[in-house]
Amino acid sequence: MNNFLGSHAINMDAKGRIAIPAKVREKLVQLCGGRIVLTANADEDRCLLLYPEPEWELLLPKIQALPNMNKAVQRLQRLILGNAAEMELDSNGRILVPPTLRNHAGLEKKLMLVGLGNKLELWSEERWFACVDESPGDDEMPPEMKALSL
Repeated sequence: MNNFLGSHAINMDAKGRIAIPAKVREKLVQLCGGRIVLTANADEDRCLLLYPEPEWELLLPKIQALPNMNKAVQRLQRLILGNAAEMELDSNGRILVPPTLRNHAGLEKKLMLVGLGNKLELWSEERWFACVDESPGDDEMPPEMKALSL
């Protein structure tokens, strides 16, 4: 576990570049020399997933090994693999978010970079706050969550 934690309000410039916050950047440089993979999230949440290269290399064979004659698997592979962009932080700790990924996640100027342990999510600020304010709805709580004591 790489312990990417917390949420960071960041801005994207007109060219689609974002600066990774210093604490996150330091971890990325230490962990993977700043080499990352940015891709679309395959679930209903329209955000992007940012993986340090070693984490991506663990995930990639698992996705490729799924039975691709299944429509749900095809969709997942197309979204995750078909949108994956390998990149490296520049000397200023920035990355250029490709236009297809910006469109997928509805990214404009104000963004949120959210740490989830081994990866990060990149959200439009508006969608992020709507997501965290949303009630869980009818989703069944898994037994693992019921057993968790915070």
